[in-house]
This record gives sequence, C-alpha cells and structure tokens, in this order.
Amino acid sequence: MSDIHSMAHAIRFLALDAIRTAGEGHQGVPLGMAEIAATLYANHLKVNPDDPLWPDRDRVVLSNGHGSMLLYALLHLSGYKELSLDALKSFRKLGSVCAGHPEIEQHAGIEITTGLLGQGIASAVGMAVAEQRLQAQFGSDLVDHRTWAFVGDGCLQEGMGQEAISLAGHLRLGNLTFLWDDNQITDDGATGLSISEDIPARFRAANWQVIEADGHDISAIDAALSQAKTDPRPTLIACRTIIARGIPRLEGKRGGHSAPLTEQDSIEMRTALDWPHAPFVIPDSIYHDWTTSMNRGRAACHEWIQRKQAHPKHAEFDRWHQSPLPDPWHIPAVPNAATPTIQSSGDVCDWLTDAMPETLVLCADLEAPTNHKRRRAAFTADDRSGSYVHCGVREHLMGAMGNGIAAHGGLRVVNVTYLAFSDYERAAMRMAALMRLPVIYVFSHDSIGVGSNGPTHQPIEVLASFRAMPNMRVFRPADAIETAEAWHIALQTRDGPSLFALSRQPAEQVRSDASATLSRSGAYVVSNASGPRALTLIATGTEVGLAVAAQSALEARGVPTAVVSMPCWELFAEHSTEARAAILGDAPRLAIEAASPFGWSHWLRPEDRFIGMDSFGASAKADVLYAHFGITVDNIVAQGVALNKQK
Repeated sequence: MSDIHSMAHAIRFLALDAIRTAGEGHQGVPLGMAEIAATLYANHLKVNPDDPLWPDRDRVVLSNGHGSMLLYALLHLSGYKELSLDALKSFRKLGSVCAGHPEIEQHAGIEITTGLLGQGIASAVGMAVAEQRLQAQFGSDLVDHRTWAFVGDGCLQEGMGQEAISLAGHLRLGNLTFLWDDNQITDDGATGLSISEDIPARFRAANWQVIEADGHDISAIDAALSQAKTDPRPTLIACRTIIARGIPRLEGKRGGHSAPLTEQDSIEMRTALDWPHAPFVIPDSIYHDWTTSMNRGRAACHEWIQRKQAHPKHAEFDRWHQSPLPDPWHIPAVPNAATPTIQSSGDVCDWLTDAMPETLVLCADLEAPTNHKRRRAAFTADDRSGSYVHCGVREHLMGAMGNGIAAHGGLRVVNVTYLAFSDYERAAMRMAALMRLPVIYVFSHDSIGVGSNGPTHQPIEVLASFRAMPNMRVFRPADAIETAEAWHIALQTRDGPSLFALSRQPAEQVRSDASATLSRSGAYVVSNASGPRALTLIATGTEVGLAVAAQSALEARGVPTAVVSMPCWELFAEHSTEARAAILGDAPRLAIEAASPFGWSHWLRPEDRFIGMDSFGASAKADVLYAHFGITVDNIVAQGVALNKQK
C-alpha cells in the first residue's frame, strides 16, 4: 500500500526546492494541492510514463498554470524521463521543459499550454468532447479515458469558466472532473474582496455532480475521486485547502500565492513536516511508491495495445489519428454566378463529412448564416456520434475547446463563427498559435460586405491583428477555387492554426482552372497584363473580383495591368525576395482590400497606393458601403491611371 502522505510531501518539497533555486515561482498551488494530486496519481489516474503519447491515456490539465511546479513534480515522481531532477533544477530557465507556466510537451507528459486563467478548463471540456466522440466511433475497447483538471479560483472567475461549466453540464460529459483548489485566497487577498456567490451552486445549477471534501484528507479525496467516476454528469470536487500549506509564515495567507521564499522558510517547513532530507533528495521508498502507482497505467497500456491489434477498427483508428488528406482532393464545381466564399467553404466542409469523418465542427449558434452543418449530425448528450457541436453563444469557450480537441488528437477541429466575433476567441487563438495546434478557424462576414448589420459586425482591423500573430496563417480567398485551396492547405498543415476570412457578400469567380493549387504560393498572378506590365493590382477576397474588372478598363486606357491575388501573406512571405519580386513585378503597385492598411507596407513601396478602410464602417447595404468608402472599379481605375502617370 502506497504511503500517499509521504508522496504528497515529495511534491511539496520538490516544488519548494525548485522555486527557491529559480528565485521565483508560485508555491501556493503545489503546496496546497499536494494531497489531491498524490491521491489522484496513486489510486485513479491511467497513464504510462514509458509511453507518454498512448492514445487512451487519461488527460491531466493544470488550468491554474501558475502553479506549474505541481505538474512538474508529479511528472518527475511518476517517472517521465524528460522531467529529471536536473530539469526541475532548471525551472524557469531559458530552454527548460519546466517553464514558468506549462508549455505543451506531450512527450514529457505536459498535455497542453495553460497560463491565461480559464483557458485550461475550457480546453479540458474540448478534450472530454474529443474522447466521447472517438468512443462513439471506436467503442470503449479502444477509447475509455478521463480528463482531470486542477482548477483555481481565477479559472472560475473568468467568464469563459462559466461558459465551460454550462456547456459541459449540458452535454453531460461524465468523463470530466474538475479538482477545485478552494483555498479562499487570491493574489490580492481573500476571495471575499471580489466574489461572494456560492460557486458549488453554480455547478449544481448547470447539471454537475458536486462533491465537497477536505483537500488535505486523503481518504475523503479518494472517496470523492471514486464517486466522480461513477456519475454520468461531469464532477466538481470542491477541495477546501490551505494555500502554501507547510510554510508557517505563509500558509493560509495572501503571500502564500507567490511571495519570495527564504532559507528560513525552507528550514521551518522541513521542521514542521518532519522532512529531514536535503534539497531535491527524495527517499527511494517514496520513489518506489510512485513507480508502483504508475504500474496500473503501464498494465492498462499493455492490455490496450493487445486489444487494438485484434480490433476490427484498428486501421481506421490509426487513420483518424494520422488524418491523411483524401486522394483525390475535392475539386469544386465552378459556380455559374457570384457566390459568397462562406457558401463555398460550406461546400468543402460538407464534402469532408464523408471524405474526412474525423473532422469535428464547432459553431457558435450560427448554423444558418454560416451553413457548415448541412448533413452533419449534432454531437449531443444523447448521441456522441455527431460531428457538429452546437456551442451556443459561447465563443470564449469554443476557441479553447478547439485547442483541447486538437491537443487530444484523433480529430481535425473546425471552429465556425463571424470574423468580428474572433475577438472573443483571440486569447485561445493565440494559445493555438503558440502551441502550433492545427485548428482551422472559419470566419464569415469578413468586411463591410456584411452590410446593414453595421460597424459592430464589420471587421476593419481584425485581419491586420491576426497577420501580426506568429504562427497563424490567414487566408482571405477570392472565390470558390481559392476557398477549396485554403482548406486543402490548412488540412495539410500540422504546425499551426489557419484562419479563413470569408465573405457574406457574393464573390465573383476569378478562376476557372483548379488543376493547380496556386494559393500555395500565398500570392500569384491571376490575370496577366496584355503587354509589358505598367501597373500591378494586388487584392484579397472579394476585392480580387473588383481588380479583375478594373483591369479591363485600365487595359482599354492603354495601361497594361496585371492582377495579383494574395490569399495568404504568411505563405507568400516564405518565398525568397527574388520569387516575390517576380510575382509583384517592378511596375507601380495598387493594393485593394476592404480592411485596414496596417501591414501592407510589407508589399507596397512608399510610392505605391492602397485602397481600403481607414475608419470603422457604417450601416447600409454592401454595395452602398463599397461605393461610400471608394472601394469600386471606378476608383481603382482612377487611382491606377494616376499612379501610372507619376512613375
């Protein structure tokens, strides 16, 4: 029988020693949650440190990520090779796997990046959804694991926390358990400074099982964890704890969160908890208890491998997790009339229903205007086989859910809403880019083309802001062919997220030949000049159609004009200076985009010009707004002629 009391103290002292060595850190979480974590790992968790990427492992999310030494100590003691004592001693140092907040290193047991409070629990909801979707497809013989999240007060105070509670309860995600560190202390002081509601009642109202326990009573914690595994609802275990437990100067106080630790604190904690060992020294008997606890997961992993080899769906299971592209790829039918690119995107997504059944679409109460459900069945509390999750008006949660699903593996997640609402998802999208998760963001209503819904729904600065985000590929396709190409490229991408900015307004079909994926270069000449190039029009999205129309008028005026479509700046930037110059040419350049000019200086020289938006939009029909703001064929022609004359 493992000595969980001593196992918990091992967590505490590794955390204390690492934080003291680093000179900074957050001791409140690892010292206050040590018994909770040790009991989970000793008696309930199903993982295999020798095979950290085993698909049917339990997922552990440290949502209160500032307490990262809790996770690092757990992984070291459990036997994850990447988390050696030397790694713990490098806590918060450049290049260390033990970063200040957990950064995704799944081969080391760190399932997902957390840090911004609330992101972790919302991502955990996504992981629980992924497990249930895969279980519906492959059965419990291949998919039967749980998601456990360590949760702090801040996670539950952030608005996205309530969104996570609400949807998880609605979907009855019984494989999800939150372990709440209810220490009644925040960075500012007592939680009563800013919050007074009954938090367990919030969970009960949202159809969660709620168990209240003493977070330092191992028997009570063990019983609560056992009970959590038997209820069909998600479970909150509200663990009343003492922050920084074991340090007489700090326990139960505001400074327990992250006050600098002294040598005297180390001496007094060792005395108070009867721990005579030197820094970073853990007795062999305690290591043995941790190793023995992990044997449960090792055995489960071995048995799973045997089952998988004999399972009739083992090849399909592997294909879902590898997610190769369909061959042949979807070649869209060329529309007979101008078609919104959000409609063209829906056509591709519908085709993927059969071609890539591992796609899972999340949508924020916009099924009709985005039209990406079609033949997809809904994922519900009663039917997990659906590939469309109705997220309700919960974009904060939906963004982070996508990260959890992508980090879980086995599914390709697609996140659908309006581009103006991307600001609700921005923190999660930044996390996806930071983690290089292959989430696909499908955003409709990309510009003033939204029309009379008005400036609140008309993105102006949004494209520029996401183009400034590292590792995010932003696509603004011109027509149905470019939209299909964007999907093709995004689904091939495994090293970061992709964003589609798609139009509500009809897009003129500027290409008829889809035999080559021209968008892969990021920019290309969609229509050549009739002679030596005198002017280059560069455009994205529906403005490419305007540029092609203006080209004819400019050619008629004796200005040989080329039109460059630039659906993805990030892909174009990967090419050499010479390759980019060959496409953009030496002639004067006029760029057209119904958005902010910010960033266009990458492609325009001081003498070149830009037609677009330098203010917010207005409320009127799309054609009226385009005319009002000068984004018209006539203005392109006038500006092009003037630019050509001044060269």
